Amino acid sequence: MNATVGRGPTVRRYESTQGETVADRRRLQAAKDDLVFMGPGFLFFAVIVLISFVMGIFYSFTEWNGVNREPVWIGFQNYVTVFQGDSQAAVAAMFTLRFTVVSVIVSNVLAFFLAFALVLPLKSSRVMRTLIFLPNVIGGIILGFVWRFIFTNSIPTLGDISGIGLFNLPWLGTPGTGFWGSVIVFVWQRTGYLMVIYIAALVGIDEHLLEAARIDGASGAAILRRVIIPLVVPAITVCVFLALSWTTKMFDVIFSLTNGGPFGSTETFAMNIYFEAFQYNSYGLGSAKAVLFFIVVASISTAQVLITKRWEVEA
Repeated sequence: MNATVGRGPTVRRYESTQGETVADRRRLQAAKDDLVFMGPGFLFFAVIVLISFVMGIFYSFTEWNGVNREPVWIGFQNYVTVFQGDSQAAVAAMFTLRFTVVSVIVSNVLAFFLAFALVLPLKSSRVMRTLIFLPNVIGGIILGFVWRFIFTNSIPTLGDISGIGLFNLPWLGTPGTGFWGSVIVFVWQRTGYLMVIYIAALVGIDEHLLEAARIDGASGAAILRRVIIPLVVPAITVCVFLALSWTTKMFDVIFSLTNGGPFGSTETFAMNIYFEAFQYNSYGLGSAKAVLFFIVVASISTAQVLITKRWEVEA
């Protein structure tokens, strides 16, 4: 009895040592797995994104035309120029803001109600889902050229045949119609993608909650407002975030649709950065605009996620 008690601490220390050894091996294996599976991806991300981002910040403090061997350090002068001496950047920022607000609201509202209609047990619901989603398959540059042809040829022809004045508007010829033409193309392309997310959220709602609301005498509008919308707020968070990301960075579609015209009225801020760097050969000023653009977009997106997260409820 005494011998057993005497060996007790030694046995416990041995078992503890063995346990630590097994735990250490597991942690080492987990670290190896992380390195094997995540290491290459992180390496590519660091080379392509992080290093480029740091270099962009550096160039934003320089004056460089992309040809000279060494950029000239000028401090915050590029940032001063953006805020004080670049009127086209202000025009592009205002267009991007208007385009973002209108497109995000319209695309999300339309996507939600399309999803709400297509979760009903209709024979054509699957076909309609596919048709509405298809525009996402088309590339942005091609989509812009297709819609330019539609706005400048097909729609005026419909106006001549039908006599409807709306079809005869210069859809890409004035600042007002160019803005709404850009919104129409974005909504037509992206609504289907957002609709799929909303459909997944609506299908996941517990039918018992809806049935309980009907038994309590709630109307269809009340069920939509009090039950369905609160339960799909997580999907709203995702969809609004995606739409914000798409609209603020919009380049390819509008570049091929209007090229920023007429008179720069439909030039997005992303296009303004591109023109500054690659047409005017002012890489330092273009980098400064890109850094400011990143800060603004990141701040807006973070605020949007934090706000909509507060509205989320659990069933």
